[in-house]
Amino acid sequence: MTANENSLNWFEISVSDISRAKEFYEAIFDIEMYQENMMGMEMAYFPSEAGNGKASGALVQSENHKPSMDGAKIYLNGNPDLSNALSKIEAAGGQIVMPKTKISDEIGHMAFFIDTEGNNVALHSNN
Repeated sequence: MTANENSLNWFEISVSDISRAKEFYEAIFDIEMYQENMMGMEMAYFPSEAGNGKASGALVQSENHKPSMDGAKIYLNGNPDLSNALSKIEAAGGQIVMPKTKISDEIGHMAFFIDTEGNNVALHSNN
């Protein structure tokens, strides 16, 4: 890996109900997600800009994708202030398991939540 490559270039959040999960993430981030079936997997994509070198990902429903509270932790971008997304989680059907917590002045804040599919996901923001 060269110095200008990201260590993360794609992520997938496993879901058991793509419609419910898509509605949840659209609600907490005020976004629209494009959904399609690709290679037998139902996928809903987080907004991204092709070719910008930043990581992106999708919600994925397939027999190889099982929601879990264990395993790798992904931190979704909650900038400018993760409180905005965090304040919508419970109304959208999720559960906050760690409220907004300061990491440091340099790094910012983090929070953990459980989405509608049972995944334990994190948020990060500079403020």
